[in-house]
Amino acid sequence: MLGSIDEKILNIIDDVSDIFSTAHNIRKDGEKLERSISKNIDIVTKKDKSGIDIIISPETKGESVHIPVILTQEGIHDKVYNTFEVGAGAEVEIIAGCGIHNSGHSKSQHDGVHEFFVRKGAKLRYTEKHYAEGEGQGKKVFNSKTILHVEEGAKVEMELIQIKGVDDTNRETEIYLGKEANLVITERMLTDYSQTAESHVNISMEGEDSTAQVISRSVAKENSQQVFYFNVMGRNKCRGHIQCDSIIMGNAKVKSIPAICAENNEAELIHEAAIGKIANDQLMKLMSLGLTESEAEDTILKGFLR
Repeated sequence: MLGSIDEKILNIIDDVSDIFSTAHNIRKDGEKLERSISKNIDIVTKKDKSGIDIIISPETKGESVHIPVILTQEGIHDKVYNTFEVGAGAEVEIIAGCGIHNSGHSKSQHDGVHEFFVRKGAKLRYTEKHYAEGEGQGKKVFNSKTILHVEEGAKVEMELIQIKGVDDTNRETEIYLGKEANLVITERMLTDYSQTAESHVNISMEGEDSTAQVISRSVAKENSQQVFYFNVMGRNKCRGHIQCDSIIMGNAKVKSIPAICAENNEAELIHEAAIGKIANDQLMKLMSLGLTESEAEDTILKGFLR
């Protein structure tokens, strides 16, 4: 199992490289493992701290960047600072994430700080996935901070996913939107056993006619705990919408704390939050088709987190 994460990521990179012009940087146990760049995408090691600068040229179209992190050692604490420059008019996809395999008794932890500058008219799709595994008692911990500066007319679609094996996580997302900037965030989270997760999303809508939509879906099982803080600030004529839905099971605890604040009389802001259990009629319907109760629950949860 120790090499399975490495092999899966390398195979994905090889497959994608065959089809697209793909830049990537793979980091393993605190060190660079592999890197490639393209004509329009450069990746440079920072000189003053651990991390990289990703520079995407203006008007770059149809390219992607993959920046996975792999931890296979117990007791390691890896921290990186990555900066992304997405040039004006570019249309690109960036895929980040971390996989931890910890079979020992000491904590393994990855902390990542990502700052994006999405220039005028650019389109960015950003996906971040966290995954952990290992039979040992050592905790598997992720902490991330993402900062986005979205300029006039730029569009950002973010997908933040964490659905298996992470013991503790603290995620901070800080976003500043310029004139006519558009943002869509989809967050998916699953916690189990005694795992804990905390997510802070702060969006400052500073430009006229900027728009933001946040969709958060989570499942809390066993004795796990989740806390979500969502704050949208309308500082100009803008439209913002927060939707946060959670399924709670066993002895889990979930807190959802959405907040909206308007500082302009043409700001239109909406928030919705719901926490509940799986409906019995949904379980009965699936069980009538031949599924066991456990299989019915899994089917519902997979559909909810899709």
